[in-house]
Amino acid sequence: MGLIDTLIDSFDLELDLEQWWYSRQLLSPLKRFRKFIEEVLLLEVAQNTIIFIDEIDSVLSLKFPTDDFFAFIRACYNQRADNPQYNRLTFCLLGVASPSNLIEDKRRTPFNIGQAITLAGFRLQEVEPLLKGLSGRFSNPQAVMEEILDWTGGQPFLTQKLCQLMVLESQKEHPYSVEQVVREQIIESWEAQDEPEHLRTIRDRIITRDEQKAGYLLELYQQLIQQGEIDFTNTSEQSELRLSGLVVRREGKLSIYNQIYQEVFNHHWIEQQLASLRPYSEAFRAWVASDCSDESRLLRGKTLLDAQAWAQGKDLSYQDRQFLAASDEKQRKKQIAQKEQEAQLERERKDREAAEKRNLVLTEANRQAKRQIRRGTMVLTFTTSVAVILGIFALWSGKKVAETEVYLNNAEKLAKLAGQLEDEGSHTEAKELFSLAGQSVNISNPKYKLAMLLAGMSIGYQELQEPDLELARKYLQKSKKQLPSEAHSNSQEEKCDSAKVKCQLRILTLKTEGNLFKQEEKTDESIKYYRKAFLLMKGYSPFAQNIEGKVLSAENVEIFHQDFIELLSTGGDDKLLSSVKESLKQHYLSELDNLLANQKWQEADLKTARAMLYIADREEERYLDQESINNFFCKDLKTIDDMWVKYSDSRFGFSVQKGIFKLNYWKMYDDVWGDSYWDSEYSNSQMEREGYLPYASNRQLSTHIFTGNVRPRLSGSLSSRAGSCNL
Repeated sequence: MGLIDTLIDSFDLELDLEQWWYSRQLLSPLKRFRKFIEEVLLLEVAQNTIIFIDEIDSVLSLKFPTDDFFAFIRACYNQRADNPQYNRLTFCLLGVASPSNLIEDKRRTPFNIGQAITLAGFRLQEVEPLLKGLSGRFSNPQAVMEEILDWTGGQPFLTQKLCQLMVLESQKEHPYSVEQVVREQIIESWEAQDEPEHLRTIRDRIITRDEQKAGYLLELYQQLIQQGEIDFTNTSEQSELRLSGLVVRREGKLSIYNQIYQEVFNHHWIEQQLASLRPYSEAFRAWVASDCSDESRLLRGKTLLDAQAWAQGKDLSYQDRQFLAASDEKQRKKQIAQKEQEAQLERERKDREAAEKRNLVLTEANRQAKRQIRRGTMVLTFTTSVAVILGIFALWSGKKVAETEVYLNNAEKLAKLAGQLEDEGSHTEAKELFSLAGQSVNISNPKYKLAMLLAGMSIGYQELQEPDLELARKYLQKSKKQLPSEAHSNSQEEKCDSAKVKCQLRILTLKTEGNLFKQEEKTDESIKYYRKAFLLMKGYSPFAQNIEGKVLSAENVEIFHQDFIELLSTGGDDKLLSSVKESLKQHYLSELDNLLANQKWQEADLKTARAMLYIADREEERYLDQESINNFFCKDLKTIDDMWVKYSDSRFGFSVQKGIFKLNYWKMYDDVWGDSYWDSEYSNSQMEREGYLPYASNRQLSTHIFTGNVRPRLSGSLSSRAGSCNL
């Protein structure tokens, strides 16, 4: 409608545009324009008519499609064959564009009509009007004009602008030369001084919204600068660069239009623009040129990370995304290959270590072949020993050979599974399986023997690096089938008679099932089975002398408590958690009582340290500090002290240590340490030589807890705590 209104005013037509426009509102705007041409313009104006459309490059940059408009112009030209009136109508498009730009939709017929007019720059003989403006201002205006044309290459706008600047310069007392004016008022800080806008227009035509297209134009221009000129091959990139006005075609060559453009759009400017458009431009172009097959051009390392960071939030072309994705994929494959190589080296290292360890264990196993199977025995030694023991038993009894064979087969499977855990570095878990295998020999009931082995295999398959929970569940069910039905009572009041193997096996299977649910992340179910096992365990002592076949070792009991505490700490019953913690404490004290009763002083000393660290909640730190000693429960300290005093005939204990320390404290302080040595370590042997601990074994309670060395202040603190607890 705006274009029609302009034509009405230009041709002074008498037409009520508003009424005419809305009376044809069922037609599209383009069809209404065509109606205006046929029914109004060509009828009212009898002369030849030319419609000029200026700034055609601005029309192309409009945000709505313009293909229909240029297709209409082409249709008007084609109408000349059917309607002679159209011979009087001509459209003249003014601006920077090529016919291929006018209709972008490749599915439509291109704008293949008309004639392009290329404007050349001013030559010296064509600038006489401008030369008149310089006359009278310079002694040799002809020379000034020639120098101006040397800088502008005859580019009309720049030539006129520079002439105007020289006229103003001539008015100064000491005018600058043409070169000085060009550099100071055009080239230097050109973006700020570019008024009216000219250089910035050229820049914007090259740095288009299409970053891929801009990158191609910049690289082509970079090649032209490096070589001075290149052959004109009429590619789309060369045509675009010509339309920008930056370069010109001369005698079949493409070169930079003038010296001003070359100074402004120089190497440094190109590098800046390429870096901002695509930091990986060179590699990208080479990769595309290879039909996206040259992997040596793909990015890697920091270059790839920088490119990915640059690409964030940008609307990249499909090929850009493909290039970055291919680079990332290659980098990922390289990392995977590197990790696989490292994993292979690690596996080889572990294999060597496992082989060395097996050799060491085999040597030890051969030395202990006549002894009962213990924890840590390797597969071959274990199965051989079990076969010998049970083979003799089978011959002696003369029955149940089939049961013996079943037992031996499962014992071998369990031993192999333990060996696999050992190879994977799960030493504690492997030790537990060997322990179960060894304990099974002491059980006389063949079903109980088998139940214990099957439970052990269920545990083993749960503890592998890649657990097989389905197989673990299968072996657990087989284990439970070997036990009598009353052993599976759900009564929470059920107590465990330590003389009954089946009750111990019941605890073992409940704990194993709880672990399975834990692996499956079913915490509530896991706690439920652990709780049942815990209630049974309350009546069980691993140190009972009348046990008919030991299933659970002291170590098994300790591991059970620790696992249950860890499970409850994630969100269980606080009251139950407190009960389990108290039970573990009693277990430690029970172990200590057993060791002292058998006069195993060194092991008892270690167990004392373990118990005290647990009670003081200092297991992670592995030592007692001043605060933990001061806050140590008197009841527990007295329990431990009573055991030591009882079994050592009053030679060892905290109360005994208190008297020794009280007797020797000041002598030790004055004669040995002094102020500067108050917190330092002093060896046990030197203490003995100097007479401060009259009996060597007296040091074990107060010394081993602190990593084997006497620390006077902490030893004193223990003695002081014993005193405050009235020991």
